[in-house]
Amino acid sequence: MSFADHVLVVWADRHRVARWWVVGLVFTVLNIPVIYFLVDVLLLPLAAATVIAGEIGLLARFLVNDHWVFREDTPMWKRLRQYHLASASSFTIWWIVTNLLPRWGIHYVVAALIGTVCSSGWSMLTNFLWVWRPLGVVDEIVDE
Repeated sequence: MSFADHVLVVWADRHRVARWWVVGLVFTVLNIPVIYFLVDVLLLPLAAATVIAGEIGLLARFLVNDHWVFREDTPMWKRLRQYHLASASSFTIWWIVTNLLPRWGIHYVVAALIGTVCSSGWSMLTNFLWVWRPLGVVDEIVDE
């Protein structure tokens, strides 16, 4: 089975994909007030606030994804490590966009939303095809 075939198999499970998007959208909405609180109330620098808000959101999303989206009975440290690593690249995309766009006059809240959009596709691929992949998916892709 090719990589494209695996992507189609994942997409065919529309209920799981829909739940994954719901989690992402809900945590995006919840993350914005956290950033606002850290920047405008606690007066933290934007760079520090985005790191803190991102990490809080990442851990919470893992737990919800693990239990509700992918229906795992118990969180496993291995999945958490994989999720954290996979999310690090998506987070890097989000953080760069969120911190770069305000330098060009875009409000940091709008920049955070644009950063979220930019990192979502990669996050979906890594979540479905690596962290919570069906057994043998990566091996089959590598063997081809």
